[in-house]
Amino acid sequence: MHFDAEFYVAVGFTIFVLVLLWAGAHSKFTALIDARINRIKSDLAEAERLRAEAESLLASFEKKREEAEAEARAIVTQAKEEAEMIAAEGKRRLDEFMARSVKQVEQKIAQAEAQAALEVRAAAADAAVKVAERVLAKGAPGKDFVAAGINEVKALGENARYVST
Repeated sequence: MHFDAEFYVAVGFTIFVLVLLWAGAHSKFTALIDARINRIKSDLAEAERLRAEAESLLASFEKKREEAEAEARAIVTQAKEEAEMIAAEGKRRLDEFMARSVKQVEQKIAQAEAQAALEVRAAAADAAVKVAERVLAKGAPGKDFVAAGINEVKALGENARYVST
């Protein structure tokens, strides 16, 4: 019988496989695959745990962001309210200041009017005295002293009006 090279390769391969099985290579190979499967499972479990932790952390940050936005809105609202209150207080103070200023100006005007009236009365009294002195100094008999005095006072009053304006 004549055997080909292929026959010897097949016999050698069969012997090789039988030696591997007898040496327990299949159990070692199975143990190696099981170890790799277990390592992959633990890696997947770790990845799942990290993913859950990241989701939890993301949810926590989202909640903090929402709280910060709400706090910022509250701060802005409060600042607007305070600004409105300050503006209202400023307007009120300005109105009070203006009212006081107007009142002071009115008082000054009233004082000036009173002073002017007193000065006019004093000037009229002085004019009357001067007229009376002149009339009495002239002392012309039969002359109407009162009418002459009134006319002189009127003339002095008109002159005083032109001078004061």
